[in-house]
Amino acid sequence: MRIISGIYGRRRFHIPKNFNARPTTDFAKENLFNVLQNYLNWETTEALDLFSGTGSIAFEFLSRGCPKVVCIEKDSVHFAFIRKVAAMLNAQNLTPVKGDVLTWLIAANLQFDLIFADPPYNLPDLPDLPNLIFDRKLVKENGMFILEHPDSYSFKTHPHFFHQRIYGSVNFSFFK
Repeated sequence: MRIISGIYGRRRFHIPKNFNARPTTDFAKENLFNVLQNYLNWETTEALDLFSGTGSIAFEFLSRGCPKVVCIEKDSVHFAFIRKVAAMLNAQNLTPVKGDVLTWLIAANLQFDLIFADPPYNLPDLPDLPNLIFDRKLVKENGMFILEHPDSYSFKTHPHFFHQRIYGSVNFSFFK
C-alpha cells in the first residue's frame, strides 16, 4: 500500500499475505484524489471511510490534512493492520472502528463532509448504500458521498447522483 500525496506521501506499507481485500488501485486512487482536490478544502473536510480494508483511503485523507477521519472495518486482520499503520504514522486524527458498516450506518448520528465507500463488489446491499447514507442524513450540507462499484451497477438515476468516473474496472459514482 502506498500513500500518494500529503504529509505521509510516498510512504509504503506491506500488506500481510492473509489479507482478503480488493484495495483501490493506485491509478484509480490517484485520479480520484485529483478530482476531489477541485471540490474540497482538505483542512476542513471531516471524512468517513466505509469498508476501509487496508485503510488506504483513510490514510490518504489524513495525509492531505483532514482534521477528522473515521474508518469502519469489520475484518479483524484488516482492522489490526489499520491500527498498526496509524500507530506508525502517529495518526491522531484517525478513529478506526471495528464493526459491520451497515449496522454502524443505521446507528450513526454523525455527519461528514465526505463519505467514501468501497464495499465488496458482491455485497447484496451495495445498491442500497446511497439511499442509506442520504436517508440517515450522514452527509453534511454541500457534502459528498463517493461509492466505488463494478460496472454492473449504474446510479445515474439516483436523485443525489451528479458524476461518475471510470478508471479501468473501477467505477466511482459521486453523490451530493
